[in-house]
Amino acid sequence: MQSLARLKWLSNVALAALVSLCFGGLVAGTLFWAAARSDEVAGTRQRDLAKLIVSKAQIGVAHDQESATVWDDAVREVSAGNLEWIDTNLGQWMHTYFGHDVALVTAADGKPIYQFSASSDEVVSPEQIQAAYQPLAETLRQRLAAEATEGVNDRVLTIGESDITQINGHPAIVSVKPIVSDTGDIEQTPGQQNLHIAIRYLDGSFPLEVGNEYQFSEMTYESVWTRTGDRAFIPLEMRSGGVVGYLTWRPFQPGRSVLHATLPTVGVIMALIFIATIVVTNAIRRRSDKLSESRQQLSHLALHDPLTGLANRTQFSKALERCLSSASEDQSTSVLFVDLDRFKAVNDTFGHPVGDRLLTLVAERMREIIPSALIARIGGDEFNILLQNTDEQAIVDACGRIVKNLHEPFMIDGRHISIGASVGASSTNGAIDPFELTRQADIALYHAKAAGRNTYALFGEHMDELLRTRRALEQDLRLALREGTTIEAVFQPVFASDTGELTSMEALARWNHKKLGPIAPDIFIPLAEETGLIADIGQIILDDTCRCLVDAPSTVSIAVNVSAIELASPSFPLRVLSTLESWEIDPSRLELEITESVAVEKRGAVESNIASLRGAGVRFAIDDFGTGYSSFARIRTLEIDRMKIDRSFIQDMEQSGNKELVSAMIAMAHARGMKITAEGVETLSQCQALKALRCDNLQGYLLSKPLSRDMALSKIGSDTSETLGPIAKA
Repeated sequence: MQSLARLKWLSNVALAALVSLCFGGLVAGTLFWAAARSDEVAGTRQRDLAKLIVSKAQIGVAHDQESATVWDDAVREVSAGNLEWIDTNLGQWMHTYFGHDVALVTAADGKPIYQFSASSDEVVSPEQIQAAYQPLAETLRQRLAAEATEGVNDRVLTIGESDITQINGHPAIVSVKPIVSDTGDIEQTPGQQNLHIAIRYLDGSFPLEVGNEYQFSEMTYESVWTRTGDRAFIPLEMRSGGVVGYLTWRPFQPGRSVLHATLPTVGVIMALIFIATIVVTNAIRRRSDKLSESRQQLSHLALHDPLTGLANRTQFSKALERCLSSASEDQSTSVLFVDLDRFKAVNDTFGHPVGDRLLTLVAERMREIIPSALIARIGGDEFNILLQNTDEQAIVDACGRIVKNLHEPFMIDGRHISIGASVGASSTNGAIDPFELTRQADIALYHAKAAGRNTYALFGEHMDELLRTRRALEQDLRLALREGTTIEAVFQPVFASDTGELTSMEALARWNHKKLGPIAPDIFIPLAEETGLIADIGQIILDDTCRCLVDAPSTVSIAVNVSAIELASPSFPLRVLSTLESWEIDPSRLELEITESVAVEKRGAVESNIASLRGAGVRFAIDDFGTGYSSFARIRTLEIDRMKIDRSFIQDMEQSGNKELVSAMIAMAHARGMKITAEGVETLSQCQALKALRCDNLQGYLLSKPLSRDMALSKIGSDTSETLGPIAKA
């Protein structure tokens, strides 16, 4: 009996062991298969991703070049051989901003004009670099001469040639692009354009950057790959099919990780095999879900703005193209361009973290305003909105809501931050080229900004003509500055209120267009600020002012209006003081008029420039006081010498309360030790009232209009009743 029992026990043990071994073997086999399959799938995805990254890097280098090569200034400066400009914009900039390692500019005949190399660790001869780009440059010149346009679209502005090659043992992306006009105003002979060559090495920092950004473990570059070990790789192939090297990395192996974690459970007793199976299944599912989630995140990032979660430029462009290609004649499609006003001031004042939070709040507010629309952030503070099947009134309503809601303050860290928005809108029925629709919205946005910002504009056919007129006026303004004959200063006298004596003058810019006649300053001054010409105009006015001061008595000073753009320039104090020195003018005879909004902003560059000029003796005045951000509390902190009361307060002095307000301004200025001038004096009663209120100086058409230099100088010390009579009688 004992032997039989022992035999049964042994049989049961054997059967249990057999069952356990079979089940354990099945589990182990399943684990090994699942691990291998998971590693294979992960490896394939990583290889595909690595190939895509290299391809996008090649496309990206060419795209980066277009930011500087499709530019009128680039055509002019390269043709002029301005190496300093070329180094800044086509060499150093391409390395600093885009990470290009080598940049070259060649002439139409192939001769090098300029070469920049970011690294001096290893010498790469010009011949080696030329051998890498020469075939591409020759091919591109032939295509340019044939006026080929293959591949050019709304995202690719010019044709180009690009390839992966090897330079002195280094794999590199080599891209060649023509330097062409962005406006089309500069004529260029096809095939004779200067060329820009950009080189991005694929060894060195490139594998490390890709590895860190896309989580490739231990990614490196190998010139020769023996395909041994457990490392994954992709070849770096030239267009001809040749291989210049390999990118290798330690592959992501989720299956192996799972296998190592679960193998110990296979040897445990039969009762735990079921639990181990569940654990393995759940582990594999988690790994699979993580890979799927990573892919979804990559897909989401490819189509969305990471800061606001809105659609990005790519998604918006695809959606717009899809809508327009399938739209019937009775289906409308509308595009809105939204540009935030004063956003740069928020960044400069409070820092970029606050600016980023503000953009997020703007995105949330726009989602609430138009929940059914596709809203995209296309860069910086610019947003695009796509609406379908809406009539013109609905577009107007949407634009109005955006302007109104974005003008309301945002609360960030206990601060009320106020900005605004300018909106341009365009609409169409049926199919149309997406580029044309967005171009129209962009033109409308420009008109909204020109109208004073914080407003909206709907595209109309007249806008194209206005834009062409503006461009023509810009070209005329550039020509006028080059010739230096039609822009000059006129001088409006300023008189003492008690004696009627001419004490100072204000220099005002005037442009007498050769064909159109006088152009109003409120037209050409904003144009000059937008196009970067304001400093040139400012220099002309400053020279005219000094020329007038030389012939005027030393007791007479002249005030010059200064743009906020000029005042923020680091070179502005040196330019002013060197001009005064060249004319041998005492700095205290020059008064610079700034707006109160500039004065109270207290930005670093502006504040530093004001301090430098005041230290040298130049005096400052606040122009048009009362029209900007005025408050008595703010004015108490300003370092200025004079306040000028805006003409709107003088014209309305007889209305209830306005005279008391002017009186308060005068008293405040005197309490701060400042002089005060009233602008826009046009009636004798205004003279009498201002004199009674002890206003120091008066200026206006009643006393004198702006005069030429000679006529203004003739007014000094004269005793004509035409000019001094109204004040003497007051």
